Amino acid sequence: MTVLILESVPPSLRGQLSRWFIEIKPGVFVGSVSALVRDLLWKMCCRKASTGSCLMVYARRSEQGFSIMTHGEPSRKVVDIEGLILVRKAKES
Repeated sequence: MTVLILESVPPSLRGQLSRWFIEIKPGVFVGSVSALVRDLLWKMCCRKASTGSCLMVYARRSEQGFSIMTHGEPSRKVVDIEGLILVRKAKES
């Protein structure tokens, strides 16, 4: 399973992703695609996101069972601490 979370991206990118995934909430896509398709879609997201951000979570054989990739400046920071992936919220002003 793959989950893509998009923030502040062009509507055309969301439309293109809806061909491969289900958009369960605005900007949140879920689906099951091959590793090749997943990597090609990720490259497309990074190329077309302009000033927005993308975060992808996908199943992987690891301690946690998944991996995370980010592009741009998402509202939450992904931190790797000794192989453990954690998500940190931005400080509120």
